[in-house]
Amino acid sequence: MEHKNYNAINKSVRKKDAMQLLLGKPVYTEDVVPDDALVVKLLRSPHANAIVSEINTKAAKLVPGVVDIYTWEDVPNNRFTNAGQTYPEASPYDRLIIDRHVRFVGDVVAIVAAENEKAADKALKLIKVKYEVLEAVLDFRTAKDSKLLVHPEDNWVAPCEVGGSNLRNLVASEESSNGDVDGIMADCDIVLDRTYHTKAYNQAMMETFRTYTSMDRYGRLHVISSTQIVFHVRRILSHALGIPKTMIRVEKPRIGGGFGAKQTAVSEVYPAFVTYKTGRPAMIIFSREESQIAGSPRHEMEVRVRLGASKEGKIRVLDLYTLSNSGAYGEHGPTTVGLSGHKSIPMYTGSLEAFRFNYDVVYTNTMAAGAYRGYGATQGIFALETTVNELAEKLGMDPTEIRYKNMLKEGMVMPAYYNELASACALDRCLDHCKEIFDWDSKYPVRDMGNGKVRTAGMGMAMQGSCISNLDVGSATVKLTEDGTFMLLIGAADMGTGCDTILAQMVAECMDCSVDDVAVFGADTDASPYDSGSYASSTTYITGKAVEKACMELKTKMCTIAAGLLNCSVEEVYFENGLLKRINTDESVSVKDIGVKAQLNNPQIAEASASHSSPVSPPPYMVGMVEIELDKLTGEVSIIDFMSVVDCGIPINPALARIQAEGGIVQGIGHTLMENITYSPEGKPYESSFMQYKLPTRLDMGKLRVEFEHSFEPTGPFGAKSIGEIVINTPAPAIAHAIYRATGVWHREIPITPERIAMSKPEQN
Repeated sequence: MEHKNYNAINKSVRKKDAMQLLLGKPVYTEDVVPDDALVVKLLRSPHANAIVSEINTKAAKLVPGVVDIYTWEDVPNNRFTNAGQTYPEASPYDRLIIDRHVRFVGDVVAIVAAENEKAADKALKLIKVKYEVLEAVLDFRTAKDSKLLVHPEDNWVAPCEVGGSNLRNLVASEESSNGDVDGIMADCDIVLDRTYHTKAYNQAMMETFRTYTSMDRYGRLHVISSTQIVFHVRRILSHALGIPKTMIRVEKPRIGGGFGAKQTAVSEVYPAFVTYKTGRPAMIIFSREESQIAGSPRHEMEVRVRLGASKEGKIRVLDLYTLSNSGAYGEHGPTTVGLSGHKSIPMYTGSLEAFRFNYDVVYTNTMAAGAYRGYGATQGIFALETTVNELAEKLGMDPTEIRYKNMLKEGMVMPAYYNELASACALDRCLDHCKEIFDWDSKYPVRDMGNGKVRTAGMGMAMQGSCISNLDVGSATVKLTEDGTFMLLIGAADMGTGCDTILAQMVAECMDCSVDDVAVFGADTDASPYDSGSYASSTTYITGKAVEKACMELKTKMCTIAAGLLNCSVEEVYFENGLLKRINTDESVSVKDIGVKAQLNNPQIAEASASHSSPVSPPPYMVGMVEIELDKLTGEVSIIDFMSVVDCGIPINPALARIQAEGGIVQGIGHTLMENITYSPEGKPYESSFMQYKLPTRLDMGKLRVEFEHSFEPTGPFGAKSIGEIVINTPAPAIAHAIYRATGVWHREIPITPERIAMSKPEQN
């Protein structure tokens, strides 16, 4: 592992936007909207599957203040996808701005544009709609090859082959394997065959979906949106509206949380269409109910795990099958599902002789799923890690020991992870560190606390990725100003994670300056260099490397300018401690001198742009351990202590990395114990507000502790890997394990609610 005394890296620097946010400055989408913007509201379907046979908007259009109302008859017939993904687009083109065929409760039937909210709300109530109600596909286990089709249309388009077919209710499917899975399974001493079910959890970000649109002074569509994907939004709107990308500009202000929800263009197309039709500014703000019933939640998945092992605890073979519910539309369906196997199976590379991973992604008449932190790995890791914990319990072996026997270690090639090399892997050290600080040996045994309460512990480990290899592109432009400070332009979207700050730290490290001497601008499709966007844990790893490359190029250009000032060849100039020096002399010029000279009779521009893409996606690793107290009478679970140790390479900003980890752990706790999405027999979601959709608060967290084990990733900027997603993946298996220890019951569906615990009985072996 490489060590270095950094100037700005591995330092807990204050966030660039900290003071503006603390002082309540106008920084979010709603803050920048002018008072004269039209209010856009959506009429939504009350049926899970229906055809609009008749719609009457006459009375609604007469409401004072209503500008216009649009239905399926008014929009282009261009199929598109809302998924914010790089080419080749894996998600099918299966949407229209408004479709006559509505496919879930909450699907859009009409768009209302009004001068004010009161008029828009009144108009919504006066629109008369007659529906031809169709039988709905609500059970994702029976959706594949059902005679009922969610997408029977003949203009459904798959931009690339992912094994999907709308005539089979299939968004995607694939089979992959390595080695003699069935033969080795038959030769194993122990075979566990278990099926797990995870729900369609909502991101529940505090700022709901929202977008403002207007026509700029050049007649172009200007979009300001709370989004993670400005460049993908531009492409999506171009497809949906049928206008060139050159006629669209997309930018994002501060984002009040995304967690993947805003990697899908959930709200953008509606005000964009209104502005395109009327020429007037327009704004849509989703209510909390709309975000809950028509957002882009995690994919519901059922994961079947078959694990074959020796009686000594060697895991010889793994066979996973994942069934994923994409809901009414296919956004992110083909891509999330792969992570359920490819980010879980490789953790056991140390002992694995063979593996198989197959999956199907299906359409149903439920809310369309999308991206959520963890992106499919969360579901697969819950399933596999819980199975490994069960194996340990069956063998009477400590679950930490069974992992030491089987886990991936640095230098191993991972056949189940596209044959990538684990070039920086501190997973074993994470386990050592976590076990010691958590005091595993004392907390793992079940302890009777009296009053029907017991305490015990459980664990899980996880891996993720640092980008989408061979696809993601990160870019950066670094400019030198005449006062010797720097301007950083990026297309990555800071979602509150602090990427503006982290990337500025990288500039400061490269240019030997203070982080305060680096201003950051982004993300804006007109001004920012192209970036895939903030998702797939790629910003620090991919965009960070682009920043590093741009700084190196800028140094070269600065040396050229300095050579002219020093009257020497460029080969004689080098950069050191913020000065441009001439070798073997005391002569030097300052960065400020270069900035001034760049604007005076100078042919060499003092700025540089660079892009970066990676052929690999080095995984971060994590071990999580939880201590719970469980009330056997009520089934209530209290988190006493959650300890995690993360290997994200070299943390660029340890404070921000720690906050990332703590936030992800809390979300994982919520998924495991309380968050739920359920539907009525007619397909209507029950959890339409935070009264029904329960989220963990500070009182539900217990003590959270996060530590780091450093590794040095040679392909990452300054040895860094990602941290954004992995941190959500260990709570579910760790808590499920602890609940088993306390009750003798394995719960293979989450959330594990108190009533389920109280009413369950130990399995008979």
